[in-house]
Amino acid sequence: MSKKLVTFFSASGVTKGVAELLAKAARAELFEIKPQIPYNQADLNWMDKKSRSSIEMQDKSFRPAIEEANANVAAYDVIFVGFPIWWYVAPTIINTFLETYDFSGKKIILFATSGGSGFGNTLAELQDSVSASAELVEGKLLNGKQTVESLEEWVKELGV
Repeated sequence: MSKKLVTFFSASGVTKGVAELLAKAARAELFEIKPQIPYNQADLNWMDKKSRSSIEMQDKSFRPAIEEANANVAAYDVIFVGFPIWWYVAPTIINTFLETYDFSGKKIILFATSGGSGFGNTLAELQDSVSASAELVEGKLLNGKQTVESLEEWVKELGV
């Protein structure tokens, strides 16, 4: 049996709730990716072109600093990485997280929450943030009512 870690970034709490259920379902440890400077409501206003999130997402090279870089990814075979979809992709803080650690030989399974859009170009935009020997898997959107049982079934389907 592989050793699993569920990591997540959650701006509003939705992704956090799903990540906690997934950690139970996968019998995995849990690690929250926290921005060094937390996002407030004004930062997340996607209708304001000058909001923090809008500015970050317009510049794909932007890397928001993370609060703690102490996830022991070396101890795990499979790392789930969860996030809300912003502008059809993962927030750039996910690039920061992936670039902070060595994921060589690891299986990284993405999961996301979204108000309406799919994964878009997420996989392509994250690929360069991990080593070539890491296996990056798109995973799925976990919107709506998730249960431990439904997530156990998904983990079983993944074969991890």
